[in-house]
Amino acid sequence: MAKRIRVVLADDHKLLRAGLKLLLEANSSIEVVGEASDGLETIELLEKITADVAIIDLSMPNMDGIACIKEIKSKGYKLSIIVLTMHEDENYIKEVMHAGAMAYIQKASVDTELFQAIQAVSEGRIYLSQQSTQALLSLMLHDKSADERNQQDPYSVLSAREREVLKLLAYGYAIGEIAATLSISTKTVDTYKTRIMEKLNFTHKREIVSYALKYHLLS
Repeated sequence: MAKRIRVVLADDHKLLRAGLKLLLEANSSIEVVGEASDGLETIELLEKITADVAIIDLSMPNMDGIACIKEIKSKGYKLSIIVLTMHEDENYIKEVMHAGAMAYIQKASVDTELFQAIQAVSEGRIYLSQQSTQALLSLMLHDKSADERNQQDPYSVLSAREREVLKLLAYGYAIGEIAATLSISTKTVDTYKTRIMEKLNFTHKREIVSYALKYHLLS
């Protein structure tokens, strides 16, 4: 009997994890060996178990998906990473692949693409859907150099979760409302807000709104 692919699920939505587990374990070649609800739990879990593939949500509390991927890579864990997210922005695709992920799948396509992605990354191959591939190619064809872009648009220094918080702040959401929207604590929102202000060299909240309007983040 062929060795089953050992999979870890990392997502802060318990019902989604349960649904993914049922979907995956219906396939006899896959075994779900662990679950985590945030990035920190994922790292702790990988210290205790061995897995072949980690399926990681991009937006998680405490440590977001991109930070989690970077931590996994820095610790030298020998597993392949699939990012499962609702985001369609080509910048997210580029960022997660640069961080070390080998596949990028939108949650809306999970039933048709997840098994293909798991098989691909377990064999050491990169997997991108046709839509993601086209988006990434479009970005590469029309993008400026990284140095020039970073000088003009500091938005690139923010993590995926920090970008979500920035947008909600720009829309006028209060700290408590952001916490409820993203299912994280108000303390965590405050931490993200502080990081955003520091990374973008802001001193007042009104600068967030001006910045969001300047870079068309509210469209």
